[in-house]
Amino acid sequence: MLTDFPGRQLSVTRRISGLMLPLALLATLVAGLAGHGAAQAAVRPTAAGTTAARPMAATTATAARVVADWPTYHGNGTRSGYAPSLKTVTTVPSQVWSIPLDGAVYGSPVIVAGGVKIVATENNSVYRVAGNTVIWRNHLGAPVPRSSLPCGNIDPTGITGTPAYDAATRTLIVVAFLANPFRHVAVGLDPATGKQRWFRNVDVPSTVGGITAQAMQQRGALLVSARRVYVPYGGLAGDCSTYRGSVVGLDLDKPSSARLWHFTVPTSREAGIWTPPGPSENPGGGLLVAVGNGATAGTGNYDFSDSVLKLSFERIADSFSPQGWRADNASDLDLGSQGPAIVGNWVFIAGKSGTGYVLNRAHLGGIGGEVSSAPLCRSFGGTAVVGNVIYVPCDDGLRAVRIESNGKMTVLWHAAGSIKGSPVVGGGQLWALDTGAGVLHMMNPATGADRRTFAVGSVNRFATPALYDNAIFIGTMSGGIKAFNWS
Repeated sequence: MLTDFPGRQLSVTRRISGLMLPLALLATLVAGLAGHGAAQAAVRPTAAGTTAARPMAATTATAARVVADWPTYHGNGTRSGYAPSLKTVTTVPSQVWSIPLDGAVYGSPVIVAGGVKIVATENNSVYRVAGNTVIWRNHLGAPVPRSSLPCGNIDPTGITGTPAYDAATRTLIVVAFLANPFRHVAVGLDPATGKQRWFRNVDVPSTVGGITAQAMQQRGALLVSARRVYVPYGGLAGDCSTYRGSVVGLDLDKPSSARLWHFTVPTSREAGIWTPPGPSENPGGGLLVAVGNGATAGTGNYDFSDSVLKLSFERIADSFSPQGWRADNASDLDLGSQGPAIVGNWVFIAGKSGTGYVLNRAHLGGIGGEVSSAPLCRSFGGTAVVGNVIYVPCDDGLRAVRIESNGKMTVLWHAAGSIKGSPVVGGGQLWALDTGAGVLHMMNPATGADRRTFAVGSVNRFATPALYDNAIFIGTMSGGIKAFNWS
């Protein structure tokens, strides 16, 4: 039986009044970028762990600038990581929040329903925070200890993937990992109060072979698209036991009773859909996912591993794999480490091999059918896209890459090797983490030059910030969320 923990109001740190120093107006983005813009679980979690809530704040807006929410990983379904409504940075940002939470934060914070800030932890707790204060906390059940899993690098494992928001029903959706039995449960919450609206088991159906429940990890971000929430799965760090990359979809009009949509990569094992950005919404329909190395290596039939797939209602509608996909699989050099980046009519992907690929979004190209390819870098995490420029999280330092009108790639700049985090863009700035040192960099998007740095503390290697209004929010491994803002 799932155990609910009594809710408690967490202690919070005192509000910090940051010193705001005047600066000359900072340069905006490159001029060339302007204008571009199955069965239910037998036992259900309840809202017993929810603390008292405060009224939801009204949408922040002015006549001149409408403030957009950040309701999913990198702000929107295409995972662009670009916040055009963010207030231009004209003063030095300062830390204004540092709120302790009850577990490590792996997913991105999200901002929904006109400014409601939400963050989830590996302790299976979901928080609403504001003004350096916890507004509510809902603990969804005990997380799974590392000792109960065949391998992995998160201890304990609870909510790992970034939540998503269904604007039509004003519902926040998270997926918690629970034991006894091992299962992944999607929970719909009222973002204003934290009250539970629905729950549903969202594991891959047991009729799909080659899967051990405790070996499946829900690391990728959730995606709400076309009245459905999509939940991606890969394996645990170490690629142990039996798992197969999968995506489960749940209809949001009847989440407690609707049939689950599900897709599993047609390989005998592995081929995880694990990268933190999760699925991307393909403009015009369908999902784009990056798939890791699968069972086939050396010889054997094509199994859609080491690929970018376009999915359309439980089937593969289109695909791309490098010509050397078998060799990539044999050496763990697959495309599955980075989310597909949508750049107008192109799709950009760069995984572990060091090669970047540009694909035609209308026809991904099949095996070896890229529009262009070039040596670039090993990329892990989520990109940011503004116009025809992609900011790529490389393991030897962030790069800016322009996709030309013929699909060729031009590298514009290469940042310091320590700046590896998944970047976001807004307020005339590029924001990226040095995840090793726990430092946030505010950079010139045109040149990659550092403008300011801010200590944030321990963060995971896939950490990425959230942007809203005049502030940036970062979840930490030490169990907390920090916010920096500017006037």
